[in-house]
Amino acid sequence: MGDLAISVQNLNLIYKTTIDKRPTLKARMKSLGRGTKLTRIVHAVNDLSIDIPYGSVLGVVGANGAGKSTLMRVISGILPPTAGRVEVYGKVSTLLALGVGFNPSMSGRENVLLGGLAAGMSRSEIDKHFEEIADFAELGDAIDAPMRTYSSGMYARLGFSVAVTVRPDILIVDEALSTGDARFKEKSLNKMKELRSDARALILVSHALGTIQDMCNEVAWMHKGKLIQRGEPGKVVQAYQEFLEVGKSAVVDEDV
Repeated sequence: MGDLAISVQNLNLIYKTTIDKRPTLKARMKSLGRGTKLTRIVHAVNDLSIDIPYGSVLGVVGANGAGKSTLMRVISGILPPTAGRVEVYGKVSTLLALGVGFNPSMSGRENVLLGGLAAGMSRSEIDKHFEEIADFAELGDAIDAPMRTYSSGMYARLGFSVAVTVRPDILIVDEALSTGDARFKEKSLNKMKELRSDARALILVSHALGTIQDMCNEVAWMHKGKLIQRGEPGKVVQAYQEFLEVGKSAVVDEDV
């Protein structure tokens, strides 16, 4: 393990959401037909601390609503924390959710430019690497079509191609590889394996537990905004599976 890439200390992210509560007929008559709104406080990330050094490939697992994606967005600077501290030492490239950062009305070519500029590349650097990005994405002539015409798989291919070509110090991939055909998934995973080095930190958020164990040298398990366990992939994944009370099988390994 090398120097520190990311330091998260006592991180909290809290947000409020309103819920429309439908009243009973009796209550509606009393309130002249008006419903009531309830305010719910959600602790998306709850007093979480984690250090991620360079040279690590960290897998993050947890059920839906565990706070995995929220944590990635805070680390990436997309969401401000409610409390706590996040320090990032290096250039971050993110592939968070399908289409994040893309303008559907613009062409794939134009979005490559936007994505590259957002990642800190110069116009000349983007031009230099454009063919590499386009070839990896395998979009053909569709690179000049509006992205609103793209399938989910095409979105994922272009997003991944831009993210990895930036050659970031820190690469965060959040479920972006779950979309697309099996051949491109394998191609993407091989590309990520190429990026593994002591000079880079990778974070992979996924429900595909088989991929997590194959790719990562450490796994962090989150539940309800908290870090439950971190350690060797096999041990953490096994503990997570036991928590979910599921058996280990090829299907489970890719779908939990």
